[in-house]
Amino acid sequence: MSPTLSETQRAFGAALLDPDAPVPAGVGGPGGRPDARRFAVYRNNVMVGLIDALSARFPVCACLVGTEFFRAMARIFVAANKPRSPLLMTYGDYFPDFIEGFEPAAAVPYLADVARLEVAFSQAFHAAEAVALDAAALGPLSAERLAGLQLVVHPSVRLVRSAYPVASIWMAHQQDGAIEGPDDWCPEDVLVIRPAAEVLIHRLPQGGFAFLGRLRDGGSVIEAAAAGYHDAPDFDLGGTLLALFTLGAVVGVLDAPFVETGS
Repeated sequence: MSPTLSETQRAFGAALLDPDAPVPAGVGGPGGRPDARRFAVYRNNVMVGLIDALSARFPVCACLVGTEFFRAMARIFVAANKPRSPLLMTYGDYFPDFIEGFEPAAAVPYLADVARLEVAFSQAFHAAEAVALDAAALGPLSAERLAGLQLVVHPSVRLVRSAYPVASIWMAHQQDGAIEGPDDWCPEDVLVIRPAAEVLIHRLPQGGFAFLGRLRDGGSVIEAAAAGYHDAPDFDLGGTLLALFTLGAVVGVLDAPFVETGS
């Protein structure tokens, strides 16, 4: 009995990334006979295409470890991870987690977080458009009224927290000439946003990551402020709010239900 079309498609997909798999049943060359050589060429083209897609999406990572190492690492990832979407721009969303567990990359401990920043960059680039709100819109509001509001963040907002200076590392690779590492190897919290045509990478102040993360998840200003102060007792609420509006990170204001602002 011949395999069904769906069975043939599943077998074809599974064999594409497995160099030891035979030509799937139902796939043949001239005369209907299996042709391992032709299938191997197609398999190699798919593998190379996916590796190239990773190289294009993670250029800083590739620079940090070198082309040969990166492509060898990417080949192992591709062999175990088929695309989950027909949109190739999303391929590699899970590559940072793979890098984190990839023992040969352990000598570059910040590599996985740099990859997370590059994922955030590409996601921000392809995010929906939205018109940023001017901070003047909050001018007429009292402090108590502001505390109970939700600030809607831009659809492109992505946050990355790292024990390493990943934003500084990324920025160093955007300059011409010799690449110099950061002078200060401190942890960095990073906001990635595309308010207009250009993706921006911004290092957040202490408490800013927790504050913006709570806003992004639907929390009110007072709830987000509590998260910011919990994360960093010297959190600068006013300065952080001003920076978010300046960067175009806020696109709307909503009433937040069931919020206690205190007595």
